[in-house]
Amino acid sequence: MFACLLRPLKLNFGKDKEYYRALDRIFGIYPNNIELYKLALIHRSASLFLPGGTPINNERLEFLGDAILESVVSDFLFIEFPHRDEGFLTQMRSKLVSRHTLNQLSIDIGLDRYIISQAGGNYAQKHLYGDAFEAMVGAIYLDKGYDYINRLIINRIFPQHINLDDLIEHETDFKSRLIEWCQKNKQSVHFHTVPSGGSTAQAPRFRATVTIEGQAYGTGEGESKKEAEQHAAAATAELLPDEARNYISDRIDNIH
Repeated sequence: MFACLLRPLKLNFGKDKEYYRALDRIFGIYPNNIELYKLALIHRSASLFLPGGTPINNERLEFLGDAILESVVSDFLFIEFPHRDEGFLTQMRSKLVSRHTLNQLSIDIGLDRYIISQAGGNYAQKHLYGDAFEAMVGAIYLDKGYDYINRLIINRIFPQHINLDDLIEHETDFKSRLIEWCQKNKQSVHFHTVPSGGSTAQAPRFRATVTIEGQAYGTGEGESKKEAEQHAAAATAELLPDEARNYISDRIDNIH
């Protein structure tokens, strides 16, 4: 009851009123710990530093949010598609948590307007918004618990902003298709991903190599591990026999 009385005050007065209003409008949330949500919006390019040099940014919340989001999405797809096989569910999960999908989702809900960043160029465009959304998922989880973030994503965010039919129709994930083909043919597949030359904290870059049954195939580079692995998977598809290449590329429309 006391929280209900404070809510209109914090939405209209005080130094954090813009944060309270944004969280109420975007997620319908009244936070218990506003500092978690403020931290989720600080990109590493705008890090603050404690006296000992420890950076303050959203990277740890992003790490946590990534894991929580994957769990929620898995739960959602398991219920939404009770008769589809593991390959389809894996593919759909990859699409829902892809950087392209999360970037667009962050823009659609208006979260992008509140991110604090000094990043520029392609990195900001390709990663920053989705990173902040994952960090916000981590903040909500810590503040409200797993059941709350699960219901919020499944009952509010996905129904309003995600078109499952479009995701089913358009294939965007070489990596999942490659893994699916290898599983079907009982072949082991691994992605070895490391920072590439010239990679920095402000402009990270990664190089991924695909091995199948211990043999190296395609390589790829990108500004995130996920992007590098997608490019490596696409390069690998071109090196495989026609049957495998056709299986993987059959519904590929576009890689973001």
